[in-house]
Amino acid sequence: MNAPSELKYTKDHEWVKIEGDTAIVGITDFAQGELGDIVYVEVDTLDETLDAEDVFGTVEAVKTVSDLILPLSGEIVEFNDNLEDEPEKVNSDPYGEGWMIKLKFSDASQIEGLLSSDAYKALISG
Repeated sequence: MNAPSELKYTKDHEWVKIEGDTAIVGITDFAQGELGDIVYVEVDTLDETLDAEDVFGTVEAVKTVSDLILPLSGEIVEFNDNLEDEPEKVNSDPYGEGWMIKLKFSDASQIEGLLSSDAYKALISG
């Protein structure tokens, strides 16, 4: 299971990369593996300000649809438009080209509540 150590994670299987006052968010390698072949990513909350743990979109796989849960409070400032034509990037490169949104977060203290790579690995190994 790939969980890069420079990223933060949520119990809902999102990953977070902090760059200044912006967070790049996607779903983890574990999550995409559990979902299977991803066929559609929907984020209809662009330019909206949401609270941590709000649903910011959905990811649709062949057999299921799963909510995407916001890891930090803030404004969604960008959606990865490449996923409209190539949602399979979430499967093939979840931590790179498969990123989903960029978030201008409003409360940096919330970062402390995210999981480290080791804590996330412990969570999914049960």
